[in-house]
Amino acid sequence: MRDRHPNRRGTRGSLLAVAAAGALLLTACGAGEDHANGPNYSRSLQSSSQARGDGPTSSATAPSSGNLSTFALDVDTASYGYARRTLADGGRPDPSTVRPEEFVNSFRQDYRTPEHNGFTVTVDGARTSRPDWSLVRVGLTTRPADATERPPAALTFVIDVSGSMDEPGRLDLAKKSLDTMTDRLRDDDSVAIVTFSEHAETVLPMTRLGGHRTRIHRAVDRLRALYSTNLGEGVETGYATAVEGLRKDATNRVVLISDALANDGETDPDAILRRIDGDRREYGITLLGVGVGSDYGDTLMERLADKGDGHTVYVSDTATATDVFCRQLPQNIDLVARDAKAQVAFDPHTVAEFRLIGYQDRRVADEDFRDDHVDGGEVGPGHTVTALYAVRTNPGTDGHLATATVRWLDPDTRTPHENTGSMETTALHDSVWSASPRFQVTAVAAYFADALAGGEYDIPAAPSLTALQARAKALARVTEDKDVAGLSTAIGEAAPL
Repeated sequence: MRDRHPNRRGTRGSLLAVAAAGALLLTACGAGEDHANGPNYSRSLQSSSQARGDGPTSSATAPSSGNLSTFALDVDTASYGYARRTLADGGRPDPSTVRPEEFVNSFRQDYRTPEHNGFTVTVDGARTSRPDWSLVRVGLTTRPADATERPPAALTFVIDVSGSMDEPGRLDLAKKSLDTMTDRLRDDDSVAIVTFSEHAETVLPMTRLGGHRTRIHRAVDRLRALYSTNLGEGVETGYATAVEGLRKDATNRVVLISDALANDGETDPDAILRRIDGDRREYGITLLGVGVGSDYGDTLMERLADKGDGHTVYVSDTATATDVFCRQLPQNIDLVARDAKAQVAFDPHTVAEFRLIGYQDRRVADEDFRDDHVDGGEVGPGHTVTALYAVRTNPGTDGHLATATVRWLDPDTRTPHENTGSMETTALHDSVWSASPRFQVTAVAAYFADALAGGEYDIPAAPSLTALQARAKALARVTEDKDVAGLSTAIGEAAPL
């Protein structure tokens, strides 16, 4: 195994040229001892020297790491939302902000829903037109929340009121969304508000919604854009306010609303989170990053959320803001899994090489899969997580292809749980475009991300953007899904670029 592309970020050609050429250059997969090689390498399997990878059952009997891929679960979607905003404005997203897993996870899936808490694991796949190459989808899903059963929420909103937030579609959008959400949260939920510009200030301590909605509305209405962006102080004050208003039997969460253009105080996400690490770990407070603005600090917000046991979303208009604050947040306040990780074992008898598409920042060393002190991802009810692999099978071989295992901790008791799913080579669809509609949507979203990233992820048999748009348009009709229709629109906006 060797790293074929140590770093292609600075040498990408134009999007149109990449889409037309369909360049196929091998990129990343894996962790363990190969993690130091960075994201852009392909892991090859040699069946003569590897044991069959039927999925680990204990740390003592886990297969050798050459056939494993391990990563922390991630439900972020901000990369896709920001790309859509940039394209709609006539620009092209910076390739460094394009994360294909966040494109894929922005769309509904067709996975079986678990009957109880925990995950179901779905593994399916389809062959591409490139000889011996297939796309394999690993899908994990949790049971949707019952709004009447969830615990109360204690939400600390940390709101950027710096000068850059005065642009239309930033602070005004946040205020409108918070007002609407205040009317929809339950009486036993609580809200606190912290603002930050040059300095941070708690403008509303933790306050129960019942009987106090007018007070909360007034606090929101008084928000005004001011000076520079001391995001570090804002996060630190937000966590201090969350701890002060901590509710033992509630879900305690910090919601950071910002364009993440930090220009004052501490701007390094690792340093910011070190300052609140004790509160974060001791009290289990999670972080939701809500990005806004046409000029957006994607990297800073994404790293904050990853390190802060949370995830990111991006809102660009009233419709997406309403969806995030008034549907997603109230319905998914609770957590069903902490430190969730997935490990996929590929069978070296049938698989010659594989690579995970995306998840570069979420890779975990293979040997740390069952080390519950190693950070994973936090997942709420009704979430789906999809990982897409490019897999080259050995010609003329059939049999077991892969087993995927998900491991997570109960958010209250920290008890570990696992579930698995697997597939055979005979279950591969003959073509990506004859697979289920939702599988096809996954493929279109991933191919689109790869095109925007300049071919960085080298997904086999990449269609042109024109062909992708036609696929998305047809799938929007089949699925009757407005989000898929939006994907078709975004691809159409990208094509001329």
